[in-house]
Amino acid sequence: MSRVQHLIVGDDESDQRLDRWFKAHFPGLTHGQLEKLLRKGDIRVDKKRSKANDRLEAGQTVRVPPLADDVYKPVQARGPRAPQEEKLSDRDIADIRQMVLHMDDAVIVLNKPAGLPVQGGSGQNRHIDGLLEGLRFDYPEKPRLVHRLDKDTSGVLVLGRTRLAAKHLAEAFKRRTTRKIYWALLAGVPKPREGTISYNLAKIVTSNGEKVVVDREGQTAITDYSVVELAAQKACWVAFKPLTGRTHQLRVHAAALGTPIVGDGKYGGPEAFLDGIVSKKMHLHAREITISHPDGGDLTVTAPLDRHMAESWKLFGFQENDYEDPFLDMEL
Repeated sequence: MSRVQHLIVGDDESDQRLDRWFKAHFPGLTHGQLEKLLRKGDIRVDKKRSKANDRLEAGQTVRVPPLADDVYKPVQARGPRAPQEEKLSDRDIADIRQMVLHMDDAVIVLNKPAGLPVQGGSGQNRHIDGLLEGLRFDYPEKPRLVHRLDKDTSGVLVLGRTRLAAKHLAEAFKRRTTRKIYWALLAGVPKPREGTISYNLAKIVTSNGEKVVVDREGQTAITDYSVVELAAQKACWVAFKPLTGRTHQLRVHAAALGTPIVGDGKYGGPEAFLDGIVSKKMHLHAREITISHPDGGDLTVTAPLDRHMAESWKLFGFQENDYEDPFLDMEL
């Protein structure tokens, strides 16, 4: 059994999740054991209680309680029925590589399809995080996630190819210097047709799980929006530019205008579905991102529409290639 240790987070460990830091330093410590120690407050970062998904910063001090000697060793498989490390299939590798929109020495940008979660959760066995090994190529490190998209939102998803690149990209998101444009199909037409939505948002727990609601005491949430084209007053193509990055921000803001995103039953209810006209899938797409590149300058990447949205655009006669960014004049 070891004694209490106070370990310093190294420069090359910055922005690493706490659970992954423990996995690297104490490979024999199970996730369940780690969670128990965190709940009890035995593990602390700079003397504060922490969670498994907290991200570390270089120079922080991690308090490590007394641990059994075997946590320093990788878990060894025992017996013929011991689980083997799951490898990606050829199909998995082909699927994740088909999503690549941009790749250089520091950054990979994917076009995430709707319906595929970014990370695993309850009942989610297939997700982007679990497929990232297929994008390692000849690199010693596999790419890292630096932000998230909802499971049912398609579009641009940025990855860092190294730890330092991921740190740079994650900081760009935290500083809100990243410019993001989303496209959506709304049920109805908002009034006015362009403007800024500023409704504070808060998470609540309901009988159906967590939900985000408009709440004066919640976190500031601001979204610029502009109607691009109408579909006979029944629906419209809207461009969103979120100025903050709250959970489900665009979905809640759209519903608060009385024009929910088509397919978003969670926030729009029955009014969010154009039954018999278009797909029931959610029509929200991360169209474009401009972000500070780790090697200098800015990187801009655009993602073509997911199949179900492309079909809806064709049905309504919307021309994807005729789009002119409505927010450029606001930024001058």
